[in-house]
Amino acid sequence: METQELHRGRLIDHVHLVVADLDASRRFYTALFDVLDIPIGGSGESYFWVDELFVSTADSDAAAGRLTGRHHLAFQARDEAMVQAFHRAGLAAGGTDNGAPGLRPYHPGYYAAFLLDPDGNNIEAVYHGPATRSAASVHISF
Repeated sequence: METQELHRGRLIDHVHLVVADLDASRRFYTALFDVLDIPIGGSGESYFWVDELFVSTADSDAAAGRLTGRHHLAFQARDEAMVQAFHRAGLAAGGTDNGAPGLRPYHPGYYAAFLLDPDGNNIEAVYHGPATRSAASVHISF
């Protein structure tokens, strides 16, 4: 996967999370994205990025000196096994369980798992089932 590829026409261009402990967040997100087969795009002393997700410290040039607060990010998985692996990897990398892998009532076939990252963001992996699978995207709830 090209890590600096420009994707025009997407609803979301990028998401920026400002975190309290960059090392803890880097461990957590690296573990998750290894399972989701998405490479780390790059990093520096005060930031790292993965696809359209940018994570930094409050001291980074990109931040306004404040943490971003709690968000919900949902990443699409290829299948139920990937959702399960996402959950296991996130727990092992310092995440907190916020909903074990399983079917959810949002629509038939919605299989998801939820974790809280080191800053309390609700991070989800979802597989929509073979009949309703759509293009890969990031879902954000505020």
